Order: sequence, then C-alpha cells, then structure tokens
Amino acid sequence: MATIGSDVQAEVYGNPGQGGPDGRLPFAVEEWERRARAVLSPTAFAYVASGAGGEDTMRANREAFYKLRIWPRVGRDVSDRDLATTVLGTRSTVPFFLAPVGVQGVIHTDGERATARAAAAAGVPFTLSTVSSVTMEEIAGIMGDAPRWFQLYAGRNREVVTSMIRRAEVAGYRALVVTMDTTMLGWREADLTNAYLPFLAGEGIANYLSDPAFLSRLTKSPADDPKAAIAEWLRIFVNPAFGWADVDFIRGVTKLPLLLKGILHPKDADLAVAHGADGVIVSNHGGRQVDGAVGAADALPAVVDAVRGRVPVLMDSGIRRGADVVKALALGAAAVLIGRPYAFALAVAGEAGVRQVIRNLQADIDLELGLSGQRSAREVDGSLLIGGATVR
Repeated sequence: MATIGSDVQAEVYGNPGQGGPDGRLPFAVEEWERRARAVLSPTAFAYVASGAGGEDTMRANREAFYKLRIWPRVGRDVSDRDLATTVLGTRSTVPFFLAPVGVQGVIHTDGERATARAAAAAGVPFTLSTVSSVTMEEIAGIMGDAPRWFQLYAGRNREVVTSMIRRAEVAGYRALVVTMDTTMLGWREADLTNAYLPFLAGEGIANYLSDPAFLSRLTKSPADDPKAAIAEWLRIFVNPAFGWADVDFIRGVTKLPLLLKGILHPKDADLAVAHGADGVIVSNHGGRQVDGAVGAADALPAVVDAVRGRVPVLMDSGIRRGADVVKALALGAAAVLIGRPYAFALAVAGEAGVRQVIRNLQADIDLELGLSGQRSAREVDGSLLIGGATVR
C-alpha cells in the first residue's frame, strides 16, 4: 500500500495507449459520470445524479472543498506511507468507506453484489442500504469475513426496525448506521419531472420483502399481491415523527456500534452522543434532501468541536478526489464515505468499475499524502490546511 500511487502510475505509463489496468475505464470522476449517463436510462441516471430543488446543496458540497487549501510540507521522508484506518473496530485499507447507495439494481444488473465483491477484494468496508436491491443476507454471503456496515432507515414500525437490526447482527454486519435526514423524501425536481420513484416498481425493497416482521403485516404474499406489499412499504417507510426517543429505542435494541448519519448542526452532534451514538456522520445526503443546506465540509469543523473527541466523526457528501479526502481528514474526520463516484462506475462497468474507482482513489490519496509531507492518514491534522489551527 505504501507505493500504490506510484504503482498505478507505472502500470499506466508503462503501457502506452492501454489506459492502465483496463484501457476502457477512465480516471476522472467527471468521465465516469458522462459514461454513466450514456448507459443508464434517463430516469435511472437522474435518480442517481440529481439533488433536491435547484441543487444548491450539491454545489455547496463542492464549494466547501474548493475553499480549503492544503499547506504542503517538504523535506520529509515519506517513502513509507500508511493509508489504513480503523473506525469503531472496523479496519479499512484506506481512509474511506463505500457509502450506502440504495436501489443499485437500477444502476447495474448485479446491483449491490458487484459493489460487495469489489469492496471485499479491496478491504474497503461497504455500508449496505436498507433499500438495497439484494438482501442483506446475500451480500453477507458474498463478502464473507470482509468488513461491512448496515444502514437503517427507521420507519414507522418498530417491529420491522427490530427485525432488520437482528438480521444485520446475525449476518455479521459490524455497525449500524441510522440515517437521520430522510424521514421524508426531499423535493427532487428531476425525479418529479420523470415521475420516477423506483420503489413503486418494487425496486430496492428486497430487505422488506424478505423480512418476517414486514411480511406478517400483509394479508397476501408479495408474489400474490405485489401492489399491496409496495403500498405497505410506502406507509411505514416515511416517518416524519422520528426523533431522539426513536434513537433511544434503537440504542436499546442492539449492542452493535451505532452511528447517526445526516448530522450537520453541532447541537445535534452533542445530542447524538448524549443519546448513545458511538459515532456521527456529517452528511447532507449528497444534496438530495434539503436544498440550500450547508456544505458537509463546511459543517464538519463545528461538529468535530461539539463532539470533543468522545466519538469518531466521519463525513460524506461531495467527496470526489484524494484532495477532498485529505482535507476532510485535516478537518477532523476519522474517515469519509464515497457514494456517487462508485455508483457511476458501477453503471459503466459493474464490479470492474467499482474496483477501478477504489484503486484510483487509493492511488490519488497516497500521492496526495506523500506530496503534502504526510506519512499516515491517521496523522493528518489541521496544520495541513491554511488557517487550519482555527478549524480544529
């Protein structure tokens, strides 16, 4: 791992015209997105790529990183670099995890299976969404002992919530990630224009259709009456009343490490710790929920300060390249999660695409660290940023 950046460069430059390990696959995330647009249906691409309202939050996520500037050091021996990190007992070979991206079956026929295989091969933890196209048990079977977390949307029915948690425990998921910012779906103009919500076609509800607590609520099996099953899913999924008492309930149900995702305000970060969270994830859902919200990287320092080292802080939303990862680490993140970059790659090339994105980002981070005078992802701190002493 200490030389992965140089290794990837050697593979590419040593094979002129071949484009690296797989000549068909790109390096720039913008090219992945362009090719994904070409292969996906317009509705599926819009579902993955678009955000809430006028997409101001998506822009804010990128602008937050643009404003941050790395202050490199030179003259240091960085020949032995270490990218690995461990969060709540889960080790990753790099300082990023794969974020929960739902309904991957509309992105590629293999869906989450391809992502799981790529993540397991790379030693990068995969966070499986509740609304996956494949059951959590099948993904566990694919990943074996490889690290994985389970993301939970806590809907209206506590019996179903408890059943999902128990299944995740049995299937070997190492942490539970409760998403706090999706008690309702945001106003997504592209999806409304397309009148497209994949769940209405039965996509992304595999975990529900295989859940005994959910099935007990149906008068007929999903095979016999799929419309009734989808209608029941819609009824219990949206939960605008979700609050801290529900977090307390979930905390009481499981001994798995519990992370709360969708935290942007420092007061909510403090409440998260007070209600038993073992970690928080600074996130605005990739700009898909609240239009005009604060950029995730802008929110990160205040959350880190509020937590005061009591629990690890992670972040997602807007991560595109190695520089973004290094900046997030310098702001106090223990690790980051990436979503759309691997989703676009999944659309283009399935498992090979996800593998390539993981490898490219590993190489990018490795070189970014070394060229900034850093030997370890774990040692990066605020001094790496201009004005960093004021943001930590």
